[in-house]
This record gives sequence, C-alpha cells and structure tokens, in this order.
Amino acid sequence: METIVDLYNVVRDRYPEITEAADRVHVKMWGELDPEFAYSWFESLANALNGDMNKGINASNHMKLFSFFNQALQGCSPEIKNCIDVAFVENLFWQVPSAKAEPYWAKLPASLKELYMGFHNRAPL
Repeated sequence: METIVDLYNVVRDRYPEITEAADRVHVKMWGELDPEFAYSWFESLANALNGDMNKGINASNHMKLFSFFNQALQGCSPEIKNCIDVAFVENLFWQVPSAKAEPYWAKLPASLKELYMGFHNRAPL
C-alpha cells in the first residue's frame, strides 16, 4: 500500500461488516462517500468501532482489523502512518466507558496502543 486511498480500499474489501457501519457514520457526518475523503473515513471507522464497544460487541470480532493496522504500520509511508495514527487511533475509545473499552484495549496490538498513548498520554481506562 502506498497511499491512503490504497489503505481505504483494502480495509473496505477485507472488512465489509465494519465498513458498512463506518459508511453509515461517515454519510451521516459528511453527506457522501468518496475515496477523495478516505482520510476522514478512518475517523468514521473508529467511531463505528466505538459504537460496537458501547453496544458490548465482543472485541474478538475486530481483532483481525486491528492486526491488519498493526501490519500496515510496519514500513509504511509517513502519510499512511499519520492517517492510522491521527484519523483512526486518536479517535478510538471516544465516549466509551472504561468497562466497555477494556476488552478492546486488552487485545489492541502494542503499536496501536503506543500511538494512542502518544496522543492521549493515558490508556482509555
């Protein structure tokens, strides 16, 4: 993957269920889907995951996605790292109570935890 649009297309292709939820969040906030706004879509993806956390959806349902992001961070371009960090990770756990965030945090790969802690200076618990 070389661009944010590449990352966007791979996530959409590999993770259709959460993509559907992210699309609903994105359209509600931005009015339309467009690969040109792929960076913003990753914020919508984080918010869709936050919705699942708040609903008590099992964290295991999303571990393949988190593993994918962990792998994508290995040797990626600064543009992709910034997108994963700022648009996706920084928005994870927003308005999620500690008890509902804990199972996700426990299974989150270390690379994503580091990005989260680098911005928030604390775990979401």
